[in-house]
Amino acid sequence: MATSSRPAWMERPSTPGLILKGAILTAVVLLVAYPFVGVIGTSLSAESDIARAGGFVLVPSAPSLAAYSTIFSGGVVTRALLVSVLVTAVGTLASVLATIGMAYGLSRREVTGSRWILMVALLTMLFNPGLIANFLLVKQVGLIDSFGALILPSLVSAFNLVVLRSFFMGLPRELLESARIDGAGDLGILVRIVLPLSKAVLAVISLFYAVGYWNAFFNALLYLDDSDKFPLPLILRTFVLQGRSMETVTAAEAPAPVQAVQMAVLVVAIVPILLVYPFLQRYFTKGVLTGAVKG
Repeated sequence: MATSSRPAWMERPSTPGLILKGAILTAVVLLVAYPFVGVIGTSLSAESDIARAGGFVLVPSAPSLAAYSTIFSGGVVTRALLVSVLVTAVGTLASVLATIGMAYGLSRREVTGSRWILMVALLTMLFNPGLIANFLLVKQVGLIDSFGALILPSLVSAFNLVVLRSFFMGLPRELLESARIDGAGDLGILVRIVLPLSKAVLAVISLFYAVGYWNAFFNALLYLDDSDKFPLPLILRTFVLQGRSMETVTAAEAPAPVQAVQMAVLVVAIVPILLVYPFLQRYFTKGVLTGAVKG
């Protein structure tokens, strides 16, 4: 009887094994989807549904958009959403460009002091100067109560820098040297050769930066005084802590219950980043692995 020469992990699982794997994956998906469905369901619910379900509704009996109408009618959420989009777009672009420039320079062995500069960058992953030192630095450079305070203090991530530098170092040296022989300078090599070969890892670090800027609220809480400059995460925090925030709800009673308003703001904060992720997901594994193989 002929035996198969394929490795064990390439063999097709037995039927009981497939059923067990399917059951486990289904259970995991249900556990992950449960809170999301509950958040959306509660945001569409009336006061009676929320009271009957104890504050967390999976399927509302009479779905309503009253909570969304409430949060957008006051202008606070709309303004905060625009601020978050602006900060995320500008911050991600600036961070990616800064990380590319620094990673490419540190990946060139002929650059004097590149190893020491890399060590300084890595030290930031281990040691934090502290809250007071950060605040005094931001204040000293005049960034208090400005959008720059939301971007510049976290412009370059040491982790993303290491991943991108490792990827650049893994590119064939012969390819870069041939371009230099043809007369290309460092900028030409970076733009015409290195970056087109780095789409996967660039997509990954762009996603990391975008998620970080979109979800960050501590810098805004620490450095911003003008409520008109508050990003969406800070408004969401205010809704969660106070139930209703600032001018969003007027003195008159809101048509939606407090829990529905809170969940509606949460949905507004989650959906944009969820819409971006599927377009970059196919690059995620490839980008992280190829950027972390060689140090």
